[in-house]
Amino acid sequence: MTTARPEPAPRPDHRLAAGPDLRLSVWPTAQRDARTQRRGRYLPESTAHPAKMLPAIAATAIARYTEPGDLVADPMCGIGTTLVEAVHLGRDGLGIEYEDRWAGIAAANVAHARRQGAAGTAEVIRGDARQLPALLPPGMAGRAGLVVTSPPYGPSVHGQVKAEQRHGQAGGVRKYDNRYGHDPANLACQGLDELLAGFTAILAGCAVLLRPGGLAVITARPWRQHGELVDLPAAVIAAGARAGLTPVARCVALLAGLRGGRLIARPSFFQLDNLRRARRQGHPWHLIVHEDILIFRAPGFPGSSRELKGPSPGLPPAAARPDRIGQQAA
Repeated sequence: MTTARPEPAPRPDHRLAAGPDLRLSVWPTAQRDARTQRRGRYLPESTAHPAKMLPAIAATAIARYTEPGDLVADPMCGIGTTLVEAVHLGRDGLGIEYEDRWAGIAAANVAHARRQGAAGTAEVIRGDARQLPALLPPGMAGRAGLVVTSPPYGPSVHGQVKAEQRHGQAGGVRKYDNRYGHDPANLACQGLDELLAGFTAILAGCAVLLRPGGLAVITARPWRQHGELVDLPAAVIAAGARAGLTPVARCVALLAGLRGGRLIARPSFFQLDNLRRARRQGHPWHLIVHEDILIFRAPGFPGSSRELKGPSPGLPPAAARPDRIGQQAA
């Protein structure tokens, strides 16, 4: 198993984790498969993103840890899953996205949600979240009640495949939609140590964005790199602690359905292919059918959960905001 810098985080305080707002739990977030969850709710071009968050994971976090009118942010928003689920639940959203392509799709998905009757508003800012404080609109620091995001995953879990036949014979398998982008400065294109250093900087920016006592929910799961298991969740816990956030809970979000007490796996082609290859070589690998949900609290935890979950002022007036990719109003 690969573990990498940053240095280990302090052990989470389980007295906090056991509190009413942060029960240790399993989230049944894949009772419907990912395609069904997105059908009609997201534009078709959204499928091209190589590592989309499961909508039910974002929706569960938003429903549990915020109230209508709160501001929910995602500093690596991709196609805007966090923003779409936030506006459908009557929250406001703020997203940062490095790649122009995904930023445009995220803004279009928010507009689509508004046409479907979503009550919240959201905007997408195109920029590098490693410089998050400099990207924030005036007056936005300290306003978000919740951050929901995920670091990039390894290439073994990315993309889609198409089986090809050539001249009536079995052909190969073509992989496509398996890159975040082609800019080598993109965090997704960095090595593991650089990725973790960049993600630590992003989480430090989230500490600036969150209101006192606000929460950051980070989804992560291990992946295999050259046959070795990369313990990304442990590294993210350490990154959050180094960024000034307090780890307070660790939950499990299922990527498999539950039927009569049994898990119904929904693996990707790459997961199955890697597993079968490993088992043919005598390695006892198993499918990973969950995401770790790592929950952090920003400094300044208020005295009660009512204060923690009280309404936030929301987005500043449109006239006060910098140039942005997309912002939807009534």
